[in-house]
This record gives sequence, structure tokens and C-alpha cells, in this order.
Amino acid sequence: MTGTLYLVPVPLGPVDPETCLPPDTLAVARSLEHFVVERAKTARAHLKAMGHPRPIQSLDLAELNEHTPVAAIAPLLVPLRAGHDVGLLSEAGCPAVADPGAALVMAAHRENIRVVPLIGPSSILLALMASGLGGQRFAFHGYLPAKEPERAQAIRELEKTARRERATQLFIETPYRSAALLDALATVLSPETLISVGADLSLPTQWVQTRSARNWRGLTESVKDRLVVFGIGP
Repeated sequence: MTGTLYLVPVPLGPVDPETCLPPDTLAVARSLEHFVVERAKTARAHLKAMGHPRPIQSLDLAELNEHTPVAAIAPLLVPLRAGHDVGLLSEAGCPAVADPGAALVMAAHRENIRVVPLIGPSSILLALMASGLGGQRFAFHGYLPAKEPERAQAIRELEKTARRERATQLFIETPYRSAALLDALATVLSPETLISVGADLSLPTQWVQTRSARNWRGLTESVKDRLVVFGIGP
């Protein structure tokens, strides 16, 4: 029989895993010896913090990230084909969500390998839950263009979609560009369009605010150098 591919969430920042991961998730992570990870160094730190009982350097860690060629994905299934269970870890949060690990999950499905998602923090869902923008209809867009005029055009298109479909539009930004993106949103969007900011979600410094674009002007430094999920809605 083939093994099981477990999708193992990790904390969204430097906190004790027991504050955001349930006992069952931690128990599975501690039982595995084979992992596919986005970055080996980060994964070792996560597994050590989770209290993995084996010497961390003895674990089998294979990397899968945005630089992994398509041809290298199938060989990552070798331990699963041999009957070993494998854990998939991302850099932060839930694997395969806004994460290159989705390619491994699809490869596992093609070979009828059992896939089991485990419970843990998702910054996207936490931001949506706390936004007040509504979760009946929503879309996640990853990163917006970093430069103008492409960024402004993307913002206008998302605003049109939010209004037309009555759907919350979610996206993220790197910490060093978060303040610049919030400034662009406050400037480009219509004054009454709502912007939600979820910063450092699930961490002790967590901060969530939803207000109109007009009322964000002059406050964009509040998200400087923070991990942020943005949302806009009508």
C-alpha cells in the first residue's frame, strides 16, 4: 500500500506551536520521518518547535518551492509509493494554499495516494473572518503588481469585481511593501470602498481594522514592516 500525504500547517510566526495547532496535528507531525518542505532550514526550526522526538538532522526533508521544475515533482512521491507517510510543510500557515505545495498534492491525486489535510492557521481565512466584509463570496489573488501603473490598474479591477459580484477580494503583500500598498489602496479606491487590514494574524501583535478608503489616508504607516492580508469590499 502507498503511504498518506499529510498536509501539516505551521504557525504564522514565532510563537509556540501549541498555541495555534491542535494536539492531533502535532501528534501526526511528530510521528513522521519524511517531509516535503518549502525550505529545509525553516522546516527544521518548525519541527524542532513542534517537539519532534527524532534528531531533526536525521529526518528526510525534500524541498519543493517556486524554483522546483515540474519534472522534479513526481520523484518526491517515491517515499509515498514505498509505503511511507509524508508531511507537506509550507513556510508559514497551511500548505498548498498560496503555496507551491499544491503541485505535490495534485501529483498525489493522480496516483490515487491518500491526502489528509490537518487543522492549523490560515491567514487568508483569519483575515476574512475578522474583516466584516462577508464570507459568502470571496476570491484570493496572491500578490498585486509591485509597480505603477500596473498596481493601480489591478486595484481598480478588483474594486469593480467586488462591486459587480458582491464578493470580498483578498490579497497579500511582503512586509516591506505593506505600507506602500495600503497607501495606494487609500488613494486609488473610491472614498467609500471598504479596506480591511489583517496584520500579524494569530500572533501576539495581531491587529485587524476595516474602514473606508477615505479613513485610511494618513494611517498607512500602521502596517509598515508587518505581515498583512488585505481585503476590499463594496
